[in-house]
Amino acid sequence: MPIDFLIPLLAGAACGGFINGLAGFGTALLSLGIWLQIMPPWQAVAIVAVMSVLSGIQSLWLIRHDLGNGTTRLPRFLLPALMGIPLGSATLNLIDAQTLKFAIAGFMLLYGAFFALRRSLPQIERQMPVADATIGFLGGVLGGAASLSGVLPTMWCAMQPWTKGETSAVLRPYNVTILGITIAFFAWHGYYSQQTLLFIAIALPATLISSQIGIAVFRRLSDVQFRRLLVWLLFISGFLLALRELA
Repeated sequence: MPIDFLIPLLAGAACGGFINGLAGFGTALLSLGIWLQIMPPWQAVAIVAVMSVLSGIQSLWLIRHDLGNGTTRLPRFLLPALMGIPLGSATLNLIDAQTLKFAIAGFMLLYGAFFALRRSLPQIERQMPVADATIGFLGGVLGGAASLSGVLPTMWCAMQPWTKGETSAVLRPYNVTILGITIAFFAWHGYYSQQTLLFIAIALPATLISSQIGIAVFRRLSDVQFRRLLVWLLFISGFLLALRELA
């Protein structure tokens, strides 16, 4: 394997693993920016999905003691999302995926810029189960339509007065489940060729190691710092998404 292919492959794996370990989302937005330079889109997206799930499973194990915090909240997000995935896939026949991604990128930029400049983040003090279910459903729709399942749940969770453990107990299992279903769709369509599986085997150690580093940083953050981090990551991710669609 040429060195000018191997280095970007490992760099994308390391970047994606770190952000997944740190925040529980964003793997695709960082890794694809590198991998799309060296492989076709279908292959890059297929590898990203596997790396996201495997690093996500590892992070779930590392924060397993916090997962009980999401027992009552996670189903309100996840179950509606499972119904939203096929609907999102169907909407691709009605709308242009690039237009949808531009719209989401713009929303992420506006959201991130507005709240990143505020001295204090807003907090929704009372429980809103119907809103949770709606956000979860829309996340599933966006996941099926544009592989952006984590955007809306992350925005919503950043406005909750939850601890970082409570937030992660929702976001991490949510994204792992949605992307796990995506992998099944990709496998059905034959995306995991022998070459793709070889790339996954080479990239996986870098992803898992960097994910552990991300988890270590996550553990050092306070609850406020973690919520602020989510806002900044949304802003940066929106910028990278818009940049990638313009390229």
